[in-house]
Amino acid sequence: MITPATRRAAIGVAVLATGALALSACGSDGGGANADPDGPIELSVATFNDFGYTDELLAEYEAEHDNITIVHNKAATTDDARANYFQKLGSGGLSDIEAVEIDWLPELMEYADLLAPVPDDLKGRWLDWKEEAATDAEGNLVGYGTDIGPESVCYRQDLFAEAGLPTDPEEVAGLFTTWDDLFSVGQDYVDSTGKPFLDSASSVLQALINQQEKTFEDTDNSVIATENPAVREVFDTTVEKANPISAYPDQWSEDWYAAMANGEFAAMMCPPWMFGIIQGEAPDVDDWQIANVFPGGGGNWGGSYLTVPADGDNVEAAQEFADWLTSPETQIKAFKNAGTFPSQPDTYESEELTGFTNEYFGGAPAGQIGIERAEAVEIEPYKGPKYFQFRDALTSAVTRVFNETETADASWDSWVNEVSSF
Repeated sequence: MITPATRRAAIGVAVLATGALALSACGSDGGGANADPDGPIELSVATFNDFGYTDELLAEYEAEHDNITIVHNKAATTDDARANYFQKLGSGGLSDIEAVEIDWLPELMEYADLLAPVPDDLKGRWLDWKEEAATDAEGNLVGYGTDIGPESVCYRQDLFAEAGLPTDPEEVAGLFTTWDDLFSVGQDYVDSTGKPFLDSASSVLQALINQQEKTFEDTDNSVIATENPAVREVFDTTVEKANPISAYPDQWSEDWYAAMANGEFAAMMCPPWMFGIIQGEAPDVDDWQIANVFPGGGGNWGGSYLTVPADGDNVEAAQEFADWLTSPETQIKAFKNAGTFPSQPDTYESEELTGFTNEYFGGAPAGQIGIERAEAVEIEPYKGPKYFQFRDALTSAVTRVFNETETADASWDSWVNEVSSF
């Protein structure tokens, strides 16, 4: 969910103001939770990367509410958003609506009492597991689900053809039903072309983690990270199988973005929100395609929520706006704008989604692919309060092996020592 514009923004919070969207500070300058609903209200919403909330989309809400002006505060990265959120939560200064990424939602749930609950009549709008993750011990739902990230595989047809691989999406899907198949095809590609096959090792690490029921913490939040054999197996598989066929250890670098256009790699793990990134970085490349498959069956990578801080100036108005932003109808519009696949099951029967094709990807039936990939997700791993820290540190461990600054065993030991202090 990152676009060239957002990632090249200054570090910190980039405030966007165009057309009817006015400039303001992080909060709002008037009102209150019980302010006159018909009086002037300035509503701020803070997101990161690209939620599909274009100026035109937000202007639709303003047109329906003459007294409301919307300010969209967009952080350059999810890490920046997370730092700002936890620095200000409970002490003022946050936007009326704040976006939260799924990997640090568990950390936030420890402070769920600082958030205004989602109205009860909206419960049931989202996928069961999406709601469950944002429900506190008292049964309060505190997050309005936006998108999910059911993964497929994106690939360059021209590079596949040059390597003697099939290029038709259905045939390509047959190549990647298991991880062993993907690693084998990838290694053959590297051997025959001398070029990397995948974009990054970290994308494989993330995908493998997302196919485990438990990783770093048990359901009682007790730490099992260093003793969990599944974690060690994920690490070993990544450094032994993914590192040798990947162009980069991790994503989001300038070189990684540029490689989508220059043909440095041929394939990548692809949740729907990645579609917009590829198109944004390689607008003149007409060989990207989507295969309706994911190794091991299915996997979800990413997805977010909107939250309403309870100490905001416009809580009721913010709740109404969050309701609108995450309605099935609006989420379909956001998906068309940025590939943020809906977490609302009612959308899966909508012709707007089932019939949606992505012309950039050769007319691929992106809507139907997303639905089928979402249905293939059988496991959503338990994520405790420290999940984000553990996973981030494990990514660094893989990077050290990729860069040959440590051996696999030494890097694993370094990770064990690091996370023992969490």
